[in-house]
Amino acid sequence: MAGILAERRQRLLALKKLRGGAATESRRTAATTCPSCGRDLPEEELAANQRVCPYCGHHFPLPARERLHIILDEGSFKELDPNLVSRDPLDFPGYPEKLKGLNAKTHLGDAVVTGLGKIGGVRVAVAALDTGFLMASMGAVVGEKLARLIERAGKSHLPLIIFSASGGARMQEGIVSLMQMAKTSAAIQRFSDKGGLYISVLTHPTTGGVTASFASLGDIMLAEPGALIGFAGPRVIEQTIGEKLPEGFQSAEFQLEHGFLDAVVPRARMRSMLIRVLALHGKGGVNRDRTHDR
Repeated sequence: MAGILAERRQRLLALKKLRGGAATESRRTAATTCPSCGRDLPEEELAANQRVCPYCGHHFPLPARERLHIILDEGSFKELDPNLVSRDPLDFPGYPEKLKGLNAKTHLGDAVVTGLGKIGGVRVAVAALDTGFLMASMGAVVGEKLARLIERAGKSHLPLIIFSASGGARMQEGIVSLMQMAKTSAAIQRFSDKGGLYISVLTHPTTGGVTASFASLGDIMLAEPGALIGFAGPRVIEQTIGEKLPEGFQSAEFQLEHGFLDAVVPRARMRSMLIRVLALHGKGGVNRDRTHDR
């Protein structure tokens, strides 16, 4: 009996070791399935391709700091207001704990990163929203950081570029969140009145209160391929109007066809597109140095 138990124990230990090795190998060969073409993409390959599927061109979400890294001149970025973090203005149950967990997981104070940098040697004020933080919903901190950035761009006569991605207003902050729509829109209007250039880049997804405010107010409107752009979701609209929506409704390509966008630009070409746009509009306070496109 003792011999049988010892044998079983050895088998269990061997099985445990095998599973542990398989798990380790699985981590080494971690892959993400492309939702468009269904191919399994090794994480290393996906990261090297700026998180774009090399087979079908599907654009995966990109963390804010990673996006700024591939767009801006190397070493030129200076982050603004990194310590501005969300509170709990409405005593929403579980909200402080959720924020704390997201702070630790994403290393972000909130859903947007703002700062100053250069693109092809041109100084710009730039922001990128990050869907990894509460789906980049817009609360008080997102609105405040954007308003501060826009005001700084106006005072320094810098072009403004905002990469939007959001699920809309942040329900945990209620009316405080909705106020950010007016706040950011008013800041953009003041910036525009000073003759500032605002380039709005819409990425997947850009919806709700963000679409209904600063994201739609660009002098030049760009988007990544396949990005969902709209206010309410397609299912809500269909239920409201009682009709079937057209194929591809609310996609970046649909919005371009109907005049909402100026261009749909693949991620790999976004930096060169921005360099050209900034060069075409380079006047007044646009500052250029001898930094060349990398």
